[in-house]
Amino acid sequence: MPDTIISMKNINKDFTGVSVLKHVDFNIYDGNIMALIGENGAGKSTLMKILTGVYTKTSGDVLWNNNPVHFSTITDSQKQGIAIIHQELNLIQNLSIGENIFLGREPVNSIGKINWKKLYEEAKVWLDTLGLKEDPRTLIKNISVGKQQLVEIAKALSLNARVIIMDEPTGALTVAETEKLFGVIRELKAKGKSIVYISHRLKEIFELCDHVTVLRDGELIGESPIESLDEDKIIEMMVGRKLSEQYPSILSKPGKTVLEVKELCNQFVHKISFALREGEIVGVAGLMGAGRTELARTLFGIYAKESGEILLSGNKIRLKNPADAIKHGIAYVSEDRKANGIVLGLNVRENITLAALKAYSSKVGAVYKSQEEETTDKYIKSMSIKTSGSKQLVRYLSGGNQQKVSIAKSLETKPKVLILDEPTRGVDVGAKKEIYDLINLFKQQGMCILMISSEIPEIIGMSDRIMVMHEGTLTGTLDRSEVTQESIMSLAVGKDVD
Repeated sequence: MPDTIISMKNINKDFTGVSVLKHVDFNIYDGNIMALIGENGAGKSTLMKILTGVYTKTSGDVLWNNNPVHFSTITDSQKQGIAIIHQELNLIQNLSIGENIFLGREPVNSIGKINWKKLYEEAKVWLDTLGLKEDPRTLIKNISVGKQQLVEIAKALSLNARVIIMDEPTGALTVAETEKLFGVIRELKAKGKSIVYISHRLKEIFELCDHVTVLRDGELIGESPIESLDEDKIIEMMVGRKLSEQYPSILSKPGKTVLEVKELCNQFVHKISFALREGEIVGVAGLMGAGRTELARTLFGIYAKESGEILLSGNKIRLKNPADAIKHGIAYVSEDRKANGIVLGLNVRENITLAALKAYSSKVGAVYKSQEEETTDKYIKSMSIKTSGSKQLVRYLSGGNQQKVSIAKSLETKPKVLILDEPTRGVDVGAKKEIYDLINLFKQQGMCILMISSEIPEIIGMSDRIMVMHEGTLTGTLDRSEVTQESIMSLAVGKDVD
């Protein structure tokens, strides 16, 4: 057994009288990769925020090489040798990549001025380590979310920390970027660095980690060597029960065609044609940059089409903006719920009714809050949204429950076509199952569903048909009965499938 570099003992944390961590023990071993897993709301992020000085523990002890330590700020923990890569991007959009990597730690010359040449040279070294070819002078706002995630990782690596905490580091990465990151993690381990790896992707846990710690409802469920566990055992530890079926797809006979797209073109997509029928889930697969999200945003009126036709129930429609799409019965659940799906500063009720607020307002603009409450309570019950009530701020909900609120907001517009863009991204296995059950319910109710997902097993498990995109074009459509992971990947890289 390797030496313990950090030991957190009997950690308790209360927020305004509510206990979120209860007598938790957590160990980080020298030159070891420790997985920290649990459902959304299990307490993983809170525990790491205590370790890095963002939160103060209510009680308990933190030991570094068996010596008590206390971190009041994140700067304290960085000085000790701890770096954290947060799941939520912490980058300043109007600064360059290099400026973000060294923010607050800029190299200076003999007279105290920033040494820009050295800053960008050193930033380039860290970008090269992760295979990121961007110029470090490029503004953060001009690179993709996946590349921004790699900049966050480069920022943490530049601290040369002894312990590195990675919170869902691959959430926005392509397959190639993920493999590059795994190589970097293995190199760090070989150099004696200790890694805490937080992820909902169990395949990654088994591929990378040496030990696993599982939290549930703020309590420690167990710590085990990875070789003593399998996926079913981990899931049971996380959710407290066995999940009978990971992808609970239901078979049904699709009805009439509702949405038809003919030769759709703009700067993002080229000659896209397909149809969606009642009670059907059509998956959209492809690699990052394939144009899947851009297709969804075009169908929702965010991006203008340059040519082609969109027909709803046989009638041509024009979509100048999202309001037009909603009016015609098209709803869109964004891949980035915090940026485009929900308003963190509003409560559950205000979020759910936001897109349909006109239906809850008088002619003079007064909002009928009692009707809003009634509708919100209906969604809370029917979608099992875990919240203290309709007035709870959405920012305090777990990722899975935030996603349910985002879906509920779209449903309240009474759509005929529901576009789901990465509906389970950043959501734990238990909440995923609940979202899959909701998607199946919508399907049974006759809704047309277009589901974009980067997780191939998910898209195979839930879809009736799968469209595959490559560089803005539709390279093929596969029926559920003939689809394989290999056939999807062949089409995703632009290769013909026999």
